[in-house]
Amino acid sequence: MLLAIDVGNTNMVFGMFEGETFTGSFRLMTDTNRTSDEIGLSAWEYFQRFGLKTEDVENVIIASVVPQVMHTLTNAMVKYFGKTPIIVDEDVDPGLPYGVSGDERLGADRSVACIAALEKYGAPLVVLDFGTATTVDAVNREGAYMGGCITAGIRISADALFMRAAMLPKVELVKPETVLGCTAVGQIQAGTVLGYIGAMEYLIRMAKEELGAPDAHVVATGGLARLIADNTGLIDTVDGRLILDGLRIIYQRYKEDHLKR
Repeated sequence: MLLAIDVGNTNMVFGMFEGETFTGSFRLMTDTNRTSDEIGLSAWEYFQRFGLKTEDVENVIIASVVPQVMHTLTNAMVKYFGKTPIIVDEDVDPGLPYGVSGDERLGADRSVACIAALEKYGAPLVVLDFGTATTVDAVNREGAYMGGCITAGIRISADALFMRAAMLPKVELVKPETVLGCTAVGQIQAGTVLGYIGAMEYLIRMAKEELGAPDAHVVATGGLARLIADNTGLIDTVDGRLILDGLRIIYQRYKEDHLKR
């Protein structure tokens, strides 16, 4: 069994695979104050609850955008699973070709998502990740990364409005029926949700244009991907397991490479 862990700014997602078969997942809040015992025991309890054996874990692979939790998470895996995890960008290169110049590389989550999308859907691609931040990444017909952009996630945008405007309430993120609302809640939802959908549509169109690939497959992942995708025709696929599948693919390549040596 492979244990794949996607460490985001809000949640850590643990996914289990038997070969290529996804067998389940669970989430923990990403908390830099959490101890290795708290992480390890939470993961161990999940295994016990569903009749899984920690000793069946062949290896652990992690993609993280939160360096502050990596020491405790690594210790938790060693202490409770007996495995020193493989860390993307430290122990293994994702293997994403770059078609743009410069030394800067993508965050681990974005490169892993692109690898998974290439494997599952083929190129060219536009990959969206709706998380704490929203990212847009483009991959050309040859499978090379050609650039992307980052913007505040829709929840951050809504929370910032609530925190900085004294008279405006915090609202649920749902799509209203009309742009022209008659209540403060409806107007905020229209501006936030419909405005965000419009912004994403513009970014998708421009990404395809700059990529020179109007037929690029658009894949969305992340917690709020469905909210956006259900209200636009420009997103082809919502794939909630994209990063976990990417970790599985990278681990399999890593394993095959080591067997050849």
